[in-house]
Amino acid sequence: MAFDFKKEYKEFYMPKSKPSIVTVPSMNYIAVRGKGDPNREDSEYKAAIGLLYGIAFTIKMSKMGDRRIDGYFDFVVPPLEGFWWQEGINGIDYAHKERFNWISVIRLPDFVSKTDFDWAKEEAARKKKMDLSKAEFFTYDEGLCVQCMHIGPYDDEPTTVELMHRLADEQGYTPDITDQRMHHEIYLSDARKTAPEKLKTVIRHPVRKNKPVRAAVGRSHTVEYFESASP
Repeated sequence: MAFDFKKEYKEFYMPKSKPSIVTVPSMNYIAVRGKGDPNREDSEYKAAIGLLYGIAFTIKMSKMGDRRIDGYFDFVVPPLEGFWWQEGINGIDYAHKERFNWISVIRLPDFVSKTDFDWAKEEAARKKKMDLSKAEFFTYDEGLCVQCMHIGPYDDEPTTVELMHRLADEQGYTPDITDQRMHHEIYLSDARKTAPEKLKTVIRHPVRKNKPVRAAVGRSHTVEYFESASP
């Protein structure tokens, strides 16, 4: 039976619809970077998806050819994911999708080295007659995050994000979105075949633990409290 990342790593791919804190290890991905509204028919984003799957299935089906990847095991191609940001704001403004910057990714099994990736990229370009120059081997160490399963349209995500940030605040964490730590989505539904109200998307935001602050009380006592994530 093919190895299914969603089933084997449920803590990362199948969280509950109630927010939780999770530590995500470093992972390798096939990645394509781009800009703009992903919903446009001629968008860079839709073109990028074809590039990602072209390489992913070349690696998966390498067992049928002459190439033998060390440590290979059969696997279900992991779901499409995306890292998203917009210049000048801390978070996502869903009203201005044309301002999106994104890195669209598919996770690679750990047995895939950079050398194996380069071979698959060249092989897919040759067999499928594709320009794969934008595809890259991408390593991302996500670390401490708050995450939640969002069920419904993508435009309704702010409600789920608000719940995530509230839970983080209650447990002593602060959202930590930076140039290196981004809004992350994992798409468990095919938007072409699924009704918007039934779409399942894992939303993940980086967080950091609040630093304790010590304040003097009277002459000989101190009180330790934590910075709040609330504005």
